Amino acid sequence: MDSYPRLVNTVLDATDVRELAEFYRRLLGLTYRPGDESPGDADDDDAEWLVLLTGDGRRLLAFQQVETLHRTTWPSPQVPMQMHLCFYVDDPGELDAQRRRAEALGAQLLLHRTDEPDEPLYVFADPAGHPFCLYTHPDASNG
Repeated sequence: MDSYPRLVNTVLDATDVRELAEFYRRLLGLTYRPGDESPGDADDDDAEWLVLLTGDGRRLLAFQQVETLHRTTWPSPQVPMQMHLCFYVDDPGELDAQRRRAEALGAQLLLHRTDEPDEPLYVFADPAGHPFCLYTHPDASNG
């Protein structure tokens, strides 16, 4: 057998799928799958499943509605992280600017390890509490 399954997108649970999709759409410069765009009136937005696409039309992230969602307590172990997303910043000089963008969009800083010479990074919680990293390498060609 020479074929393997492909990862199509990563799905994140959310109690408000539009809010979380908008956070990642704006953070990463993504677009909605046709038909998933906002109806324009938040009161009429009863979306339970949304998909975000890259500039070339590939699925990257999807969001599904859930009744409740327990935020991770990481680094405390009561509610483990279970998974997190990592986003690479190509220009090491832009890492702090991307940190400020993420926070302005609603991310909460959980940890910074910007003094690490080999891989400076920030760990955040998105508005739903899912952890994600922004990181870079001093030698950007290592990405």
